[in-house]
Amino acid sequence: MYVCSCFGVTEAQVQQHADDGACTPRQIASACKAGTDCGSCVRRIQAILGRGACPRREPADQGRPLLAGLERLDEAA
Repeated sequence: MYVCSCFGVTEAQVQQHADDGACTPRQIASACKAGTDCGSCVRRIQAILGRGACPRREPADQGRPLLAGLERLDEAA
């Protein structure tokens, strides 16, 4: 089934790019142009990616300050 009619990209192709590491519609677009013309397929691409194609990221807050280390950058400047 075609996901992107503009560039003839199939659901299987999008899934293959996701399996190869593309985790966002922008990364899919970089791999095969899907979603870069009319944009009507972007939601479908998001749905395909939402099926567990990419591992969930850990929460940013893991008990340490998010901006730790920036103080050192300020001191170096």
